[in-house]
Amino acid sequence: MQNVKKIVLAYSGGLDTSAIIPWLKENYDCEVVAFAADVGQGDEELEGLHEKAIASGASECHIVDLKEEFVREYIYPTIKTGAVYEGEYLLGTSMARPVIAKAQVEIALKVGADALCHGCTGKGNDQVRFESTFAALAPQLTVIAPWREWDMVSREDLLAYLAERNIETTASATKIYSRDANAWHISHEGGELEDPWQEPTKQIWTMTVDPEDAPDAPERVTLSFNEGELTHVDGEALSPYQALVKLNTVAAAHGVGRIDIVENRLVGMKSRGCYETPGGTVMLKAYKALETMVLDKAALKYREQIGLEFSHVMYDGRWFTALNDALLAGAESFAKKVTGDIVVKLYKGQATVTQRRSPNSLYSEDFATFGADDVYDQKHAEGFIRLFSLSSRISALKNQG
Repeated sequence: MQNVKKIVLAYSGGLDTSAIIPWLKENYDCEVVAFAADVGQGDEELEGLHEKAIASGASECHIVDLKEEFVREYIYPTIKTGAVYEGEYLLGTSMARPVIAKAQVEIALKVGADALCHGCTGKGNDQVRFESTFAALAPQLTVIAPWREWDMVSREDLLAYLAERNIETTASATKIYSRDANAWHISHEGGELEDPWQEPTKQIWTMTVDPEDAPDAPERVTLSFNEGELTHVDGEALSPYQALVKLNTVAAAHGVGRIDIVENRLVGMKSRGCYETPGGTVMLKAYKALETMVLDKAALKYREQIGLEFSHVMYDGRWFTALNDALLAGAESFAKKVTGDIVVKLYKGQATVTQRRSPNSLYSEDFATFGADDVYDQKHAEGFIRLFSLSSRISALKNQG
């Protein structure tokens, strides 16, 4: 074991991190400071967290409110890139990791710690996301990952470890699902989801109404953007976090935002997960609909390329990199045009854009109309097509000869 005196642990109050605190003290003979991030996972997740951390052996417990920063500095910029991982995943867990890890580093530097610790397993993506942030912001600090060091392999092992030390826990030996929640989404893994042929049961979903049980009448919501920033929902001025909370409530009631996917993890294996992102689904649909009004063909194509690349940058935990900065700068330049209003209809699990307007709109009814017009001479299309297809014509003539 390395010689460290004070460790800051990313603490959730769950079984794993409850066991990590005494394990660190026993194996590193050090002081353990617990750090918890409030990224909108819900008050019930944070209730009694300080007391639990101290009871497990932590000397301090810092709970940091990151909700507004999370939405404003990480979610909104990601929306501007249009990033969606492998065509479906809206990156909810991925987006939260850099803001959490950054705050953990800040606490470590504040309390004079010489090491950082997380409870991520050696099979997942999160270990990479946390440690890449640590490396970018505080490479001088030692990183400890107990799941890659200790010999405990099951929940039963962890429960027995805590019981031997008379440390109370509300966890039980049976944990069907692994879940991660924040203001943007909740993810579900494990249980029957480990069999990709098994349809998810109703007990999987916890955030959204089953679309089959959703209201029979649709509901419409209006989103107003200014230079890429969502500023109003249904005419009400809201902060980034408040806007997301409102959209989550409205969209979840209509069963919007459910996906069931098999994804490629960064570490090389495939995993199956179910995700619920109600407000985020509406927000991204609205943003992209507004983009189609204000960006020309070449600009929109390039923004889509940024989104594809950025989805991997975010998923792979490369937020604090030069590539990340460059991609965000490109997306931000396009976002300056994204101002206007979008109406989204919510109905039985679907979010459908029905109305759109923008002062920067490139759409012209005068040019697009199928009716009579005197602004577009259709005869001009012949010359355009001959030039556009000139290389094909030359190639065909050459082959004929």
